[in-house]
Amino acid sequence: PIQICEDILMGFLAPAAPYIVGGTALLGIQQAGQLGKYNQSVANRNADIKEQSNQILDSKLDLDLARFDQELKKLISSQKVTTAASGAVIGTGTAKKIELSTLYKAEVDKDIANYNNEIAKARNLEAANLDRIQGQLARQRAKLQQFQIATQAGTSLLTMTG
Repeated sequence: PIQICEDILMGFLAPAAPYIVGGTALLGIQQAGQLGKYNQSVANRNADIKEQSNQILDSKLDLDLARFDQELKKLISSQKVTTAASGAVIGTGTAKKIELSTLYKAEVDKDIANYNNEIAKARNLEAANLDRIQGQLARQRAKLQQFQIATQAGTSLLTMTG
């Protein structure tokens, strides 16, 4: 009895099989394409976020340098007060050397901060480029998957028809 049901079912589905294979293949191809586009858009969005973080880095650097300049002015003022309180003449001798040394170190510190900022920005751009490449690869993998689905469906249809 089970064999008879299977034979009847197969006899009924046999003419529809090519349409079923074709329809499911089309759905698979569409889904693979949509998934590839989605993965690429996610990768591109991640890249955009990394590039936008460079603007944040620049803003943070500007704030840090402004704060640094305020602290530097306080330090130099404090040094001048200390020099004046000791009875030495401001802007001469050791006091002048200390002030120049402080200013030189401050410039070096600013250069280091700028350099570190540029390195961080370069890393962000590199990561953004890598994200975009990964998005392109995701899209290409989806196209390959679409091709494989179409090939499998074609093979199945050819074997059905003999």
